[in-house]
Parts: sequence; C-alpha cells; structure tokens
Amino acid sequence: MECEEFKPNEYKEEMMAVQDTMDVLQGKWKIKVLSSICFYDKRRFSDILNDVYGISNKMLSKELRDLEINQLITRTVLDTHPVTIHYQLTEHGKTLGTIIDNLTEWGKRHRKKIIGE
Repeated sequence: MECEEFKPNEYKEEMMAVQDTMDVLQGKWKIKVLSSICFYDKRRFSDILNDVYGISNKMLSKELRDLEINQLITRTVLDTHPVTIHYQLTEHGKTLGTIIDNLTEWGKRHRKKIIGE
C-alpha cells in the first residue's frame, strides 16, 4: 500500500475502516494475545499467559473476553478434572493472520535495521 495525499472526503470510508480496526485491536495486549493463539491451533490460558510477557491474569481474562465478544476467538470448556479451557481463532479471527504475519515480518526487519540482530 502506498500512502497517498490525504483527501478527507474521498477517503472517509477508508479512515473509518482503520478506526474500526484499531477499536477492536487497540491496547498493549490484544495483538500479542492473538499472535499467541494464531501461531498454534489451540491455546490454554496458561500457555497464552506464558507467551505474553508481562500480562497479568486479570488483564488476560479481560482481553480474551473482548476478543470473544468481537468474535475473533472461541472459548471451549472441556469436561476434564480440573476443567480445561481452550482458546482458538474463529474463521473471522483467522482473517487477521495476514496482519499478524505482516507485523511479525516487519518487526524482524525493523529489529535487524535498528540493532543489527
């Protein structure tokens, strides 16, 4: 995508779409949580907690609820003892795969450019 001169009347719909996306994915944790689930088929709460460095139990619970409300993930409760809960991307959530892949690749290139790793 090339960034073109901003013309408010012509690109109002596009800007609204960007805002809608940011409203769903905003915050420090959502993309990290989605990435953890995306890189695997199913993830348990503790798996995601270990993947997302620095997130608290309470915050992870909140983020998972928000992602479920926005129909990006499903929560499956298994009848085990103790109870096991799996989180998985929905078909709608899987459409974010390209965005997550692009963020991952850009992050690798950026890190290499900035610190040479």
